[in-house]
Amino acid sequence: MLNRREVMIGAGAVAGIAAASSAGGVEVEPRKLKIIVAGGHPGDPEYGCGGTVARCAELGHDVVLLYLNDGVPEGKPRDGVRIGEAHKACAILQARPVFAGQIDGAAVVDQTHYQAFRKLIEPERPDVVCTHWPIDNHADHRAMSMLVYDAWLHSGKRFALYYYEVSNGEDTLQFAPTHYTDITPMESKKKLACFAHASQSPSKFYALQEQVTRMRGIERGCRYAEGFVRQIQSPEIHLPTS
Repeated sequence: MLNRREVMIGAGAVAGIAAASSAGGVEVEPRKLKIIVAGGHPGDPEYGCGGTVARCAELGHDVVLLYLNDGVPEGKPRDGVRIGEAHKACAILQARPVFAGQIDGAAVVDQTHYQAFRKLIEPERPDVVCTHWPIDNHADHRAMSMLVYDAWLHSGKRFALYYYEVSNGEDTLQFAPTHYTDITPMESKKKLACFAHASQSPSKFYALQEQVTRMRGIERGCRYAEGFVRQIQSPEIHLPTS
């Protein structure tokens, strides 16, 4: 029987559980996971691994998209447009939006913000957290990566920690996946979620991200894939093979 951490990701999802059986051969219900995908801004989780989010949600897992900020820089009107877009995207992906309350372009990583971020993560009791690769040109992305890493350390490395890429070569650099998810069945839903961020020129930015998923698909042997790097000390999670 699978234990709490030895999770087989089924049918192309980053956190699907294979059905376990008791000693008597009675099939039991697969355990539902709590998965957090953390990004700097509304749209980052969707672009980086929206296909994986959609697959996980379809399998019945509880998925949270955690945004470091609401996408509004200091001094700009807080009109709620980007928050509304995030809610729309999450509805498409069947995920729940959460905001960490920082300011776009002015991310702070210090002891106070580490503690505040831990208080966001800990009550969720995640099994898996995916976040930005730490070598990234955007300071908000790097900040989110460090905040998640700190929360992971303070949890006793309890949850599986994965990194994802956004706009490889433009934002994310030197990213070499250790795991892949075939998102071919969910690519259209991922695109809808990304285009829900209508204020952010999705026609321009989705084109680059689609190139990335096609490239990862070539590496993986499918049409579209999303790549991840697993933190080596994380609980072991097996990504899909088809």
